[in-house]
Amino acid sequence: MKTITIKDIARELNLSTSTVSRALRDSSEIGIETKARVLELAQRLDYNPNPVALSLLSSQSHDIGVIVPEIANPFFAIVIAGIEDVAFAQGYHVVIYQSHEDYEREVLNVKHIANRRKDGLLVSIATATTDYSHFKNLHERGFPIVFFDRICEEIDTHKVLVDDFEGAYLATEHLIKQGCDRIAHVSGPDHLLISRRRLHGYRAALLDYGKPIQDDWVVSSSYDAKNSLEIARKLLTRPDRPDGIFASSDNIAIGCHAAIIEMGLSMPDEIALIGFSDLPISALLNPPLSSVAQPAFEMGRSAAELLINLIKNPGKYTTPISNVLKTSLMARKSSLRKPV
Repeated sequence: MKTITIKDIARELNLSTSTVSRALRDSSEIGIETKARVLELAQRLDYNPNPVALSLLSSQSHDIGVIVPEIANPFFAIVIAGIEDVAFAQGYHVVIYQSHEDYEREVLNVKHIANRRKDGLLVSIATATTDYSHFKNLHERGFPIVFFDRICEEIDTHKVLVDDFEGAYLATEHLIKQGCDRIAHVSGPDHLLISRRRLHGYRAALLDYGKPIQDDWVVSSSYDAKNSLEIARKLLTRPDRPDGIFASSDNIAIGCHAAIIEMGLSMPDEIALIGFSDLPISALLNPPLSSVAQPAFEMGRSAAELLINLIKNPGKYTTPISNVLKTSLMARKSSLRKPV
């Protein structure tokens, strides 16, 4: 199917391409009658402006790049829905990229976003990323970037995250109030800020309630159920088996949940379990998984609003904003020994 161009319209009306272009842009240099003829033919021929050409003229594509570790993760799917809710209302298109938790793929995604003239970038960094130079280079060139959930501390730009410390404290406190004395923590990767903050919240709650803090009860896992399943199996075969587990994410908790069932232990009587994120599947497990809920949709909305403000007002928001959202405890049968 032939694409109609400005040249086609100009040829049909015996006008110059520059006259047609100015008429389509409603320039005051073009008479009303000429504008009407151009617009009527453009509509009849179903002319659609070339978005790449328009972006070259305006220096804006009205496209926003979004990099997430996995779209299949329901948490990121909900965040993306929040991003799109704001972006669509503001006239922006959202282009999704996946890093699949891989550093090299994340670097390629960033290069593609920059080369394709996207107006800005929203990103939650990959687990494997420890070198942030690809983000630093882009940021130093004045490219608008906003981090969400998994953020980079080394770059002074807007960030949206939840209060990971408070959420972890609430989760650990909940296990303590249910009567748990030996509480283990299956943490996320050590280099990620969200993992460290959740670990600090766990330790603070144990300290405040006079519970033992044992380094060998803290084990790091990638954010997936397969890896945490193996880790939980080892924890549960120890002579000093924990009677409570706080997992740094629901994906990690799902692996722990499977290990507990596999070993024939009852939840919550023999071992109580709580995760972090409150994925939709968590309430469907048997027993349903307790979790710390994150406002994922609001996180997406907030990140998109901050980015679009950066795009529309370059140089105005010189002081980085860190928007910290509150979490809430969702207590279910996997941890509930006593009425809340």
